[in-house]
Amino acid sequence: MPFEIVQNDIVNMHVDAIVNTANPDPVIGSGVDYAIHQKAGPELLAARQQIGSIALGDAAITPGFRLAAKYVIHTVGPVWVDGKHQEEQLLSSCYQKSLALAKSYQCGSVAIPLLATGNYGFPKPFALQIAVCEISTFLLENELQIYLVVFDKAAFALSEKLFKSVSSYIDDNYVRSKTLDEYGEASLLDSHIAPRRRRDRLKQRLSGAVERTVEQSLTTQSAGHPGMLAGAACPTPAEDWGQLLKDLDAGFSETLLQLIDRTGKTDAEIYKKANVDRKLFSKIRNNPNYKPSKTTALAFAFALELDVNETRDFIRRAGFALSHSSKFDVIVEYFLVHQNYNVFELNEVLFAFDQPLIGT
Repeated sequence: MPFEIVQNDIVNMHVDAIVNTANPDPVIGSGVDYAIHQKAGPELLAARQQIGSIALGDAAITPGFRLAAKYVIHTVGPVWVDGKHQEEQLLSSCYQKSLALAKSYQCGSVAIPLLATGNYGFPKPFALQIAVCEISTFLLENELQIYLVVFDKAAFALSEKLFKSVSSYIDDNYVRSKTLDEYGEASLLDSHIAPRRRRDRLKQRLSGAVERTVEQSLTTQSAGHPGMLAGAACPTPAEDWGQLLKDLDAGFSETLLQLIDRTGKTDAEIYKKANVDRKLFSKIRNNPNYKPSKTTALAFAFALELDVNETRDFIRRAGFALSHSSKFDVIVEYFLVHQNYNVFELNEVLFAFDQPLIGT
């Protein structure tokens, strides 16, 4: 996945480069800076001293020494005052300069913490918005695996408005038990019906439905084949099976390519917007029978900006559905209903609610 939010200690990330929230002067600071220097060893401070001071919003690079990462990118974020001292522009610059350095050093992967949210006091929801905006903008033009690394959930915060809105939607739509609407059963867990009565009612409905189906089937067979015994098998001619196969809906890959053509966008524009890497998209394009994961299928639905019904039909071609018995599905539906097709913002919310992220 080109962009992924992960919960981990950044010093343990096996990537080409990690980004360090550095002190502007060549000294060891606290928090992430201290942890990175401790893991990398004294050589990192010596290399940092050779660079000298780093301006606010700027970045510099050194070897990673004893870290799992090959490089450390040092960037200096702003101290939050009141939002009127260019804090937003400076933090945006930190991400831009850091990612540009990773690209110039031909890094294939980079891990970034949520910059400036520790001792610098940048509000976490605002910092998260800036991080996602800058990372997603960079990925529209570049190929790079980027991890936004969160040490613990306390360091990760959605905006209060978004969190409440999604939570309310989940409360209104999330059904913990599966429904049986086709049998008129509202829920298997109706609190006002005793367990034995629930089972009896459901058994009666199911039995009645099965009996009606069998009776209709036998009547149809007898009427169409008078010389056959009722209930005898009615074989389908080989040519009929061939026609049935021809009449099957287009598969996922074929439908995806048709929809991309409909948008007038390039393949790269779509798979980047879907947070899917080029190699996976190539597999999908070259294999008409490719079966994606549900998260990949949904990512393309968002990139194509399909509505709820179109999304249901699209992922059905890969064998999936959206259900109110899944919190993941309800959150996805929330974004579709509100016509928010930003995969990266969706993944923020999915991460906050401990759900799988969509994309590769």
